[in-house]
Amino acid sequence: MSNSAITVGEGMTLAFELSALERLADPSAVFADAREWSRYVGVISNDTDAVESYVREHDLEPDFDLDGRDKWLASSEIRRETETERHVFVGAGTEDRRIAEHTGWEFIPITEAAEKAGWTLESDREKPSLLARIRAWFS
Repeated sequence: MSNSAITVGEGMTLAFELSALERLADPSAVFADAREWSRYVGVISNDTDAVESYVREHDLEPDFDLDGRDKWLASSEIRRETETERHVFVGAGTEDRRIAEHTGWEFIPITEAAEKAGWTLESDREKPSLLARIRAWFS
């Protein structure tokens, strides 16, 4: 996110819910961008194995480890352990909003975060036509 989207700096902890991060076209670039204006950046989810796999696959370096914690416990403990002015949780659904509200995080839906930051969602990528996909499949 650019500084115009959210006024931040070293005083912010940013956590992506895995399903939100998966909706981005280039999660590595998003992580690099987020590091420009956040002190801590990471991924949380109930499926810690999926987070570990995704982090490895995309060569991400999160600042916090889930240690087998579900996202409720992880967000609560990360909130308590990171001494930043703001804690922002980028999520993809109503459960993510509920978690943020109950654990003291600001919630931003991934669609809004992507729009403000100039991040491309996977669904926004230009998709080849059906004919082009059929031709590619047969070639």
